[in-house]
Amino acid sequence: MTVGSGLALRGLRGATTCSANTVFAIEQAVSELMDALVEHNALKPECIVSITFSVTTDLDACFPAAIARRREGWDGVALIDCQQMAVEGDLARCIRLLAHTWMPDEQELRHVYLGDASRLRPDRSGHN
Repeated sequence: MTVGSGLALRGLRGATTCSANTVFAIEQAVSELMDALVEHNALKPECIVSITFSVTTDLDACFPAAIARRREGWDGVALIDCQQMAVEGDLARCIRLLAHTWMPDEQELRHVYLGDASRLRPDRSGHN
């Protein structure tokens, strides 16, 4: 993107929880989170620069980035997984994300917090 294009590099946050530490549950949770993030922010794959996923230590059945990578048109998006810092009392089976994307300057950011992760940011959970 170029300066003066009306687009700005923006950061979007999101999180969700999984019902279990299984490939199926993680795939379901990641797909739902990605669908909501794309829908609420009118994201186009060619404008998404990168997404970092972090997962709590109790999720190790598969990589969330591998699930996102399957999305049509996402072959140019840089995706990576990491483990969330283990803090006592943290939300169990939680997947968080930070997405960097080119968006119109004036467009409102709509962070997405689903399931039990809505407790993390009650001020931002209205987009469930």
